[in-house]
Amino acid sequence: MATQIVMDHSGDSRHHFDAKDLKALAEAERRFKVLTGSGFTAATRLANGDVSLVRSFDSKAEETVFYPRLVGG
Repeated sequence: MATQIVMDHSGDSRHHFDAKDLKALAEAERRFKVLTGSGFTAATRLANGDVSLVRSFDSKAEETVFYPRLVGG
């Protein structure tokens, strides 16, 4: 089961979906587009443990983390 983790000011929320379920997959892709479109950065963990920035939805990613833009001041 794949997971999308959304980090925000209140902590994180997790959205699990089955990549074999077309309806769940479409919802996960919609969530990806909404979050990245509103300024969140998306990253996935690679098999060797490294993290990779992603710019498009990857249905094969086991875990995608979304974090908001950091604003300095």
